[in-house]
Amino acid sequence: MIDTHAHLDACGGDPGELLARARAARVVRVVTIGTGIDSCRRALELADTYDGVSAALGIDPHRAASAEAGRVDELHDLLAHPRVVAVGETGLDGYHGAETLGEQRALLDAQLALADDLGLPVVIHSRAASGQTARALAPFRGTVVLHCFSEPELLEAALERGYYASFAGNVTYPNAGALRDAAARIPADRILAETDSPYLAPQPVRGRPNEPANVVHTLAALAAARGETIEELEARIDENATRAFGLDRP
Repeated sequence: MIDTHAHLDACGGDPGELLARARAARVVRVVTIGTGIDSCRRALELADTYDGVSAALGIDPHRAASAEAGRVDELHDLLAHPRVVAVGETGLDGYHGAETLGEQRALLDAQLALADDLGLPVVIHSRAASGQTARALAPFRGTVVLHCFSEPELLEAALERGYYASFAGNVTYPNAGALRDAAARIPADRILAETDSPYLAPQPVRGRPNEPANVVHTLAALAAARGETIEELEARIDENATRAFGLDRP
């Protein structure tokens, strides 16, 4: 099993212990996410240190109005690392930062250009910005992963353009019926699962810090929404992640 999006550098405790608990839950691969230059460097250290860990590197939209946004050249250099599998997360957030959407769009465009130049997938954060996100992504012809898919308004664009949709712990929440309906419509070869650790712990462990082992709860909710067995969906998501990120098979 794979957790396609975790912030291991933001999780408390020893990362080795965190990953050991994941392995005990049969989660043997994790994509850890860099959200700024220092975070990206830590993600690479983790990927170099632990088996089964790969890295996606980006400058997230919450840093778009800070000095971090001027460090895209440094990001370019880090993306050459052999453990890197994607650019991101990057994107648009109109919920936390509506006043900086212009700066966010410029930063997103710069990272889309990097992904295009390097032939890498892009991991997209979109919250309260579905229309703007769809327009920004329209010219991009590479692989798109919509991380923590939370905007059903993006579903039609995702279906038309063949984007991957990755679902996090919020799909397990009692009031998330619209997300589960969206998950049921995602093509079998485009669905992914993640934790977004240490955030968005799934319902069975809600209120605690999240970690990669908990992707099993999200997987179970997705399987129920889609009318599939957990085993079938687990194998399919593993295949999808391997293809989307160009990963080695476990």
